Amino acid sequence: MHPEHDSHPEYPEPDSHSEHDSHPEHPEPDWITTPLTADLLRGALDLERTEHGLLPHRLPARARAQNTSPQLAMAEAQPSGVRLVFRTAATAIELDTLRTKRDYAGFPPRPDGLYDLLVDGVPAGQAAGTDGNVLTVDLATWAGEVTPGPVGTVRFTGLPARDKDVEIWLPHNETTELVALRTDAPVVPAPDRGRRVWLHHGSSISHGSDAASPTAIWPAIAALRGGTELVNLGFGGSAMLDPFTARAMRDTPADLISVKTGINLVNQDAMHLRTFGPAVHGFLDTIRDGHPDTPLLLVSPIHCAIHEDTPGPTAPDRDEMSKGRMVFAAMGDPAQTAAGKLTLTVIREELSRIVEQRAADDPNLHYLDGLDLYGARDAAAHPLPDNVHPDAATHRHIGARFHELAFGDGGPFATT
Repeated sequence: MHPEHDSHPEYPEPDSHSEHDSHPEHPEPDWITTPLTADLLRGALDLERTEHGLLPHRLPARARAQNTSPQLAMAEAQPSGVRLVFRTAATAIELDTLRTKRDYAGFPPRPDGLYDLLVDGVPAGQAAGTDGNVLTVDLATWAGEVTPGPVGTVRFTGLPARDKDVEIWLPHNETTELVALRTDAPVVPAPDRGRRVWLHHGSSISHGSDAASPTAIWPAIAALRGGTELVNLGFGGSAMLDPFTARAMRDTPADLISVKTGINLVNQDAMHLRTFGPAVHGFLDTIRDGHPDTPLLLVSPIHCAIHEDTPGPTAPDRDEMSKGRMVFAAMGDPAQTAAGKLTLTVIREELSRIVEQRAADDPNLHYLDGLDLYGARDAAAHPLPDNVHPDAATHRHIGARFHELAFGDGGPFATT
């Protein structure tokens, strides 16, 4: 693997700056409760008032009303890239949330979602979610059953007693209702620091898949290195060129835009070549209606051996499931590509062709080959554990590589 796999900044040990429970040897602070409002949140496109508090959404209400997919409904309500951002002199912070954790029937419980704390842009603490609801999914039918649970609390202490910008990045893979924010000093919204806003859309790989924590998903790594404000529309299983997603992007203020597409269209066998090209054009046309001159980067899929030359659909490997392992297999027939079935190789060729065609009239449209982010050589050194999703180390690699290629000298997102 490349050296950048180990370049993600380390968080302090949880007992140095964050904990789940109060320490009885320390007196409780005089807590100030600050109302949770939109001006304290970044990365969400909508906030829903629930019986418990606020539920951040990454698609606006109009888009959600047009969606009929339970998978997308779950994914867009998981706050990947969403963070609380405020300015305070507080040394202690408590955040009450009601999470919904997702587990799979017959498999060990998934790790608890993490909250990452940044102070003036530097990692300063990390805490795991507690309590909350559990959604148990049956992989044979994809039916889910929710076991209700109580509101939980994450606490960060030992913070420097000075005015500072504080960011709490919410778990990227757990639905999180925000219930209450308490601090031992007043809170005000953080000022606009003049950073460019980067709006990104992609699949579960952009959503975060098996990344280590919310700031360790590859878009967050690239955004933090690039000094940008991330709006992450990476939706697990749901990068399907949906028109309502394109309209949401059209209507969202942004200085930089990227669209990474392909893998979901293959693994759900959602389109053929005949419909894929026009759908890409339409998606880009809609974005351009609201952002005619914004740098727009179209990114093709990373290497995925099972679908490079084999169409979808993708399904769990039953033999591996019987051993308690989640591994995916391609179910399509390579011979079907002649009839228009999509593979990742076909998609990369078509995306490259579309950008070349459109760039004649759109000089701010660019193409990035996903194999430059994670190619066959990377896969040989560090395979995708379940044949589809990157692990934590590969997220770090992709994030560093994207930053280099997109934000670096000569890249489409480079500062002038």
